[in-house]
Amino acid sequence: MSNPDLLKLGVGSRVAFLANADPQLIAETLVAFANTEGGTIVIGVHEDGTLTHTPFNNTQIEQALKAADHLCSPTVVIGNWEELQIEDDKLYVIRAARSIELHALTDGRVLIRSGVKNRPLGGQEILRLASAKHTGDYESELIIGVSKNDFSRKLLDEYLTKRAERTKRPYNGKIDDLLREIGAVDHDGHPTIAGILMFTEYPQQWLPQSSVVFAKFVGKTPRGESGLAGYTRREELTGPLPRLIEASWNIIWSEMAVSAVVKGLEREETFEYPQFAVREALVNAICHRDYRLKGRRTEIRMYADRLEVISPGGLPGFITVENIKDEHFSRNPRIVNGLFQWGYIEELGLGIDRMMEVMQQAGHKPPYFDARPYSFAVTLYNVRQKHAPPDWTRNTNYRQGRALQYIKEHGSITNREYRQLCAGVSAETLRLDLADMVEKGLLLKIGSKKGTYYIVK
Repeated sequence: MSNPDLLKLGVGSRVAFLANADPQLIAETLVAFANTEGGTIVIGVHEDGTLTHTPFNNTQIEQALKAADHLCSPTVVIGNWEELQIEDDKLYVIRAARSIELHALTDGRVLIRSGVKNRPLGGQEILRLASAKHTGDYESELIIGVSKNDFSRKLLDEYLTKRAERTKRPYNGKIDDLLREIGAVDHDGHPTIAGILMFTEYPQQWLPQSSVVFAKFVGKTPRGESGLAGYTRREELTGPLPRLIEASWNIIWSEMAVSAVVKGLEREETFEYPQFAVREALVNAICHRDYRLKGRRTEIRMYADRLEVISPGGLPGFITVENIKDEHFSRNPRIVNGLFQWGYIEELGLGIDRMMEVMQQAGHKPPYFDARPYSFAVTLYNVRQKHAPPDWTRNTNYRQGRALQYIKEHGSITNREYRQLCAGVSAETLRLDLADMVEKGLLLKIGSKKGTYYIVK
C-alpha cells in the first residue's frame, strides 16, 4: 500500500493517525500493533483524516521515537520512518511489524489494537496472548527436503494476477523478493510452511493434516439406522489452500438445497444458507486453523438442519466467543495476508461481523460459535425464523446495515462515526455508501461539511 493510500483508507485496525509526535501515544500504538497484526502510524493527521498543519522536523521525530522506545518493554522493532509530503505539509510514516514477543509499556500495561483504538488487556487475556506468542509462528517454520522447485508456477502466476487486481498495480520486482516479503520463503530462500500450503500442488505430501473432510448426514445426528454410518456422501479434499477453499465451496454448493419463488415475471432463488456466510466459515477454518495439530483435519459436516465447519485448534490469542465480533488476532498472519491478496478474504477483520448480518438478513438464526481447547466450530442453521427481516436489509450492503442499526440505537450517524464503525474500509467507499442511502430515500442528510450527520428519513 502506498503512503497516499493510507490517508484514503482512514484510521483502522492497522492504521493510526496521530496529531502530534507525542512519545506516550507513539509508544502505546507501537505496542498495540506489535501485539496484534502490525500497522502503520501517520504523524500529523487528526483521527478524522484532516491534516494538523503542524510543522515537524526530522530531529523532533527522532527524539520522539527515542523517547517512545524507552516506554516500550521490550523494544518494538520498527523500520526506517518515511517523510510524506502532502501539499505544503510534511507527515511522517512509521511502520511496526507483528512481533513474536509480548510487548508492554513500562507502566505495566499490555495493549492490543482493537478497531480504531488501543485497548489494554486484562489478566487472563494477557496470559492467553503470551501463550500464543510463546508457541512461535509455526507457519514460518521449514520442512527439510522442500525447495522452491516444489512451488507451482501456475499457482504463483495466479497469485500475482489476483494480487495486482487487489492492489490496482502489478508487481514488477523479483519473484524471490516478493516470496520473502510475504513469508513464503525465509531469508535463504527455503520454503516456509505458509509457502508450502499456498504454492505447492500437493502440500499434504508434507502436511497431511492440511486436508479437508466433508460428510453429509441424512438426519440431525452423525448416525444412521442400526448404528451404521449415517452419511450419504463423504469426501477428502486435498490441494493448496486456495484449491481447498474452492473445492469445499463447490461440494457444499452441489449439496445445498435451493428453493425458488416467482415475483412478477422474475424467478428468485433462495439458497439453504447465505453464500457469504458459508464461504466466510470455510475461509476462516482453513486459514486460522492450528496446523501444528497433526492428527486433526478441518471438517465440514452437513446435517438436515445445519452446516458445521470445525477447525482444529482453539481460538488464538486473546480472542473469545464473546469478543470474536469486535477483536482480531491471526494465528497464521502470513496465510491470512496471502489469501487476502489472492481475493479469498474480502475485508480483513470484518468477516464474522458480516456473516452474522447476512444470516439475519436471510431470516436465519445467528451463527453458533463453539470454542473448545483444541477445536473451534461454526454452525449455520438453515431454518428460517417466522418474522421476516426489515425491508431495508434487502436493499443495503452489510456496511449500510450496520449504519442503519447504529442510527436506530443512537439517533444519527456522522461520517467519522461510520468510519469508526467500519474500520479498514476506505473513506471514499463509506461516503458512497451514505450517498447511496440518501438517494434511495433511506437517510436524510443534515448540515454540511464537518457538521454533516444522517438520520432515518
